[in-house]
Amino acid sequence: MSRSERLLKLIHLLRSYRYPAPGYQLAETLGISLRTLYRDIASLQQQGASIEGEPGLGYVLKPGFMLPPLMFTEEELEALVLGSRWVASRTDSELSESARSALVKIASVLPKDLKNSLDENTLLIGPSKQPATAEPAEFSQIRQAIRTEQKITIRYLDLKEQESIRTIWPFALGYFDSLRVLVGWCELRQAFRHFRTDRILQFEMCAEHYPRRRRQLLSEWRKAEGIT
Repeated sequence: MSRSERLLKLIHLLRSYRYPAPGYQLAETLGISLRTLYRDIASLQQQGASIEGEPGLGYVLKPGFMLPPLMFTEEELEALVLGSRWVASRTDSELSESARSALVKIASVLPKDLKNSLDENTLLIGPSKQPATAEPAEFSQIRQAIRTEQKITIRYLDLKEQESIRTIWPFALGYFDSLRVLVGWCELRQAFRHFRTDRILQFEMCAEHYPRRRRQLLSEWRKAEGIT
């Protein structure tokens, strides 16, 4: 366990106590010596943690202390790296570059031991059994429409090879290994519909915003699909 990870666990452990926790009990739970515990507590106090107490009496963390925003455990970093690598290898160029950029920003502010864990991460994304369908050129605009809650109009080719013009309220985008699925409220069908992005023949973003919030649509769709 790295020192940064140990300090993070100590903060979480102190938060679980309503009354002063004996030092020996904290040390035993963390698997460290009392001397190391005292050093760790002093280090956290220097970083602004309101830890009160002393040897023999116990320690308590006063309410209100916020963790530094980028104190990750090694397993949390592994999850971030793995997720970013999936995005970088499975999505359009703009989103891929954003994933790489996010990792660089995270690495720039991590403690040295955690930065080494990030650099030496060995979790890899293997090749997909089936290559993903090509991303439409307007993919970044589709994501923008979702963020800004704007209507879009598409010319769509369904699985029966029939074309239709749809105005939809896009609110979610599903990423699968071999395809992408846009989820939205369809004005033509007056219902939630799923559209494969490789079957969108033409795309246009409307100036009009849809009349309901994206969060509400997502909640109703999840309920309709039985997703908890």
